[in-house]
Amino acid sequence: MKFLQLFGRLKSAVVGMVHLKALPGTPRSRLPVTQILEEACQEAKLYRKAGIDGLIVENMNDIPYSLHVGPEITAAMAAVCAAVRQTCPRLPLGVQVLACANQQALAVALAAGLDFIRAEGFVFSHVADEGMVNACAGDLLRYRKSLGAEHIQIFADVKKKHSSHALTADVTVSETAKAAEFFLADGVIVTGVATGQEADPRQLREVQNSVRIPVLIGSGVTLENVDKYIDASALIVGSYFKKDGDWRGNVDYDKVMLFMEKINELRT
Repeated sequence: MKFLQLFGRLKSAVVGMVHLKALPGTPRSRLPVTQILEEACQEAKLYRKAGIDGLIVENMNDIPYSLHVGPEITAAMAAVCAAVRQTCPRLPLGVQVLACANQQALAVALAAGLDFIRAEGFVFSHVADEGMVNACAGDLLRYRKSLGAEHIQIFADVKKKHSSHALTADVTVSETAKAAEFFLADGVIVTGVATGQEADPRQLREVQNSVRIPVLIGSGVTLENVDKYIDASALIVGSYFKKDGDWRGNVDYDKVMLFMEKINELRT
């Protein structure tokens, strides 16, 4: 499996989040790209030192998010991701470009030499806080093919957080995951209802029993509840690794170290 080749394990890979400061043109933009880049690389170094299994770079501070991401965001993300790749040449690296800019994320990943992207709105339409999001799998995989970027894996959110799924209330999370698998996602991501909110362990098991591709947890994992999710293919951890558990804060190296110590105990 490509997932095994990338992470060296099929379960409990830990993926930390590098939340970039606000990028040029966004309402809270204050810093030049060079400083954003330097801070991202410093965070990546802390994660690497703590023994993390992988990282995702994300433009989380670009609030409010837009469904129309400009070329300045793609360019800045490519520059930052390339620098993080140089900082961590052997660590599995991914990118997410908010909001729902999955083709841009693929372009960034290809340019920067990354390994995967996190994709929103892969299958089924939903209403996000940014607006109406339509399924993109067909266009996204054709774009990946046209770039010659099929080595870049796509991990797709199902029943994504910060969204209303009333339109697909008759479609269960496991059926959504099956659709993502059928549409050739490399893995699916299960989340809670919002950033930092726990995913339902029952949904994890339900999805794992429904698909044969990797199932990742995408929100709410902490030192206190990690045992509930240890059988997931990967745990994407953002808020918990930051000071005071706030995703807007800096990485707390001691918390990452304690978490990785606990993970290694659970793995054995």
